[in-house]
Amino acid sequence: MTFLIQETMKFAVPLMIVALAGVFAERSGIINLALEGIMIMGAFIGALVVYSLQELTVFTQAAAQGNWLTLQGLSLLALLIAMIGGAVFSLLLSFASINLKADQTIGGTALNLMAPALVLFLVRMIAGQNTLRMSPPADAASWFMIRKSTFGVDKSVDWGFFGETFINKTYPITYLCILVFIVLSVLLYKTRLGLRLRSCGENPQAADSLGINVYKMRYLGTTISGALAGMGGFLYALTVDGCSAGGSVAGMGFLALAVMIFGNWKPLNITLAALLFGLFKCIAAGYSYIDLNGDGVFALADLGLSSYVYGMLPYIVTLIVLAFTSRNSRAPKAEGIPYDKGSR
Repeated sequence: MTFLIQETMKFAVPLMIVALAGVFAERSGIINLALEGIMIMGAFIGALVVYSLQELTVFTQAAAQGNWLTLQGLSLLALLIAMIGGAVFSLLLSFASINLKADQTIGGTALNLMAPALVLFLVRMIAGQNTLRMSPPADAASWFMIRKSTFGVDKSVDWGFFGETFINKTYPITYLCILVFIVLSVLLYKTRLGLRLRSCGENPQAADSLGINVYKMRYLGTTISGALAGMGGFLYALTVDGCSAGGSVAGMGFLALAVMIFGNWKPLNITLAALLFGLFKCIAAGYSYIDLNGDGVFALADLGLSSYVYGMLPYIVTLIVLAFTSRNSRAPKAEGIPYDKGSR
């Protein structure tokens, strides 16, 4: 159960963040199909920051002395720069969609094609291989994991199931991303700014008649979307991809789009959908360790199914879920439609 919860959270939280990224863009009226590409860029930029700064004396000493708070500062700096990189990369989509009134689907697809090629080229130039690892130690992930002392918890105290599940082997950045998800959900649905942004995705002509600058709101929505997708990309590289980045995030950006549609563009529904998809990603990644009976028998592994079958599970579930739920999904009315100030 501890393994299932930890692994499900590891996959679900990036999906939540990136799905919310899609919500911000589409609620403003821009279809952001480039989430996959922006995640790849965010993962690379964050990994590059850690790769470039890891040898600084302050961080090597912190690792040697067990000063995990200093190492958390490094991960937070990388996260911030990854968000900035994702926001800047998303401006390409904003400019093409808003200023040039280009087809948003084609624009997003172009960014999805460009990002992995560009990242692989840069990674090979920097690291001489197809993967950029963040840290040289064998247990690189331990640099950024929570230690009990991080929260002032006595190491000699056995916190049982809660400690093993939510403290010992969990990344602080995961909880930070959950907090960001909550804050931005409130911003989008409970504030005046969020109302204005959503109005631009429903009826931009009416919003414009009330003095709302539709172009600025759409730029804002897409930029926030890019920042969140960059955050999700770095979180994926740090947690799921073993502190490394390359030219792929294993389709997580497209899964996030499915989570957004299944969640009907609403944060609470998105959370539940992300947990569902995260669970199947967990099963696909660690089916050989899952003991459903609790008797020491790896039940799923004993079924005799190929590992490829488990690997397909998240995507099969995606197709099934979308087939039955997309009909009831209500997308913003003006999404994907370039705004013409002169039309009424």
